[in-house]
Amino acid sequence: MGTFKIDGGHSLKGEIRPQGSKNESLQIICATLLTSEEVIIDNIPDILDVDKLISILGDLGVKTQKLSKGKYSFKADEINLEYLDSKVFRQDGGSLRGSIMIVGPLLARFGKGYIPRPGGDKIGRRRLDTHFQGFIKLGAKFRYNKEDRFYEVEAPDGLKGAYMLLDQASVTGTANIVMAAVLASGTTTIYNAACEPYIQQLCNMLNSMGANIDGVGSNLLTIEGVESLKGCSHRILPDMVEIGSWIGLAAMTHSEITIKDVSWENLGLIPDTFRKLGITLEKRGEDIYIPAQDRYEIQGYIDDSTLTISDAPWPGFTPDLLSVVLVVCTQAKGSVLIHQKMFESRLFFVDKLIDMGARIILCDPHRAAVIGHNFESDLRATTMVSPDIRAGISLLIAALSAKGISTIHNIEQIDRGYENIDERLRAIGARITRID
Repeated sequence: MGTFKIDGGHSLKGEIRPQGSKNESLQIICATLLTSEEVIIDNIPDILDVDKLISILGDLGVKTQKLSKGKYSFKADEINLEYLDSKVFRQDGGSLRGSIMIVGPLLARFGKGYIPRPGGDKIGRRRLDTHFQGFIKLGAKFRYNKEDRFYEVEAPDGLKGAYMLLDQASVTGTANIVMAAVLASGTTTIYNAACEPYIQQLCNMLNSMGANIDGVGSNLLTIEGVESLKGCSHRILPDMVEIGSWIGLAAMTHSEITIKDVSWENLGLIPDTFRKLGITLEKRGEDIYIPAQDRYEIQGYIDDSTLTISDAPWPGFTPDLLSVVLVVCTQAKGSVLIHQKMFESRLFFVDKLIDMGARIILCDPHRAAVIGHNFESDLRATTMVSPDIRAGISLLIAALSAKGISTIHNIEQIDRGYENIDERLRAIGARITRID
């Protein structure tokens, strides 16, 4: 188990470039299974979850080649479906939640897809019903082996287009169903589809491969099935969750930071949400410039009531940044209610912040009231364990702002979502050491 040792309480300065999007990469890499032709993907982040998925595809028979930093070639012309029955796949596939998205492409192209119950962050129940209900609508037969915790879907006669109203606007569920539907016969209509930039990128890539998807960017997708797809080249967007993390880091450490090439049009409410916390940030071309601030004050509503920040499906505020926002609020002037609607265990890391001196009331598994210190009282350095990716980066931001030496264990959780984070932070002045 790896550890970060952080000497906090120091301002940072410089430029930082966001990695490619983790969430988009997982979808796009799975989509390479839909064609036997070469697919080239650029700006793939070098993080544990993505590396593990590439390894799984390699074991499945996909020819993978690293062309340069962040740029890979994939060719799925000789797939070994017997690998899906192996103990190795059950172990590797079960350790990565993103592995669920290989099922849709395999079902579409080969008529069957298997997956062990996937792992991932321990942030509460994350049901998969939306995925499999969509496959069933397309004509697949579904079976769940409770003893082996193994999901199986088969469509030996092929998939057929259908109308479906998703029970929730699941990003991975929408991606999986879209990838299955592009090779189904007839027309598929998906209502209440997720419309995050990740989904838009996936649909645009599939269209460039020869798919026929209409309504990209909306919650109503219409897909005319095609017989086959060709190869293509695709570039991953910058990771908007990492961009939000760097905004929070700059505010908490009184730092002057420029975040390079952020793709502003795909950030949604992220900049304005941080502005509501009183954080100054400027648009400079495609960059975000954050000047050093001594203090920042939370804005209330027009009637002067307490601000509530909650997560919502796109174009609402992404749930992956609520943990960062919560940490930032601990040193703001004013109070805020954080409402995490989607996951019932994601706020449980606040006990570690309370140990550091933060004034937080955990109202229930979904809501936390934060009373900011206004930097009149520093957070205390301490020893912590990272429970998941987003809580991990939030605790790291807290440690970098706290004067003294902090220790964070289980940093593999952070490495799952952030590329070479210690090296990149040291480049802008952070005093952070990795201990393996």
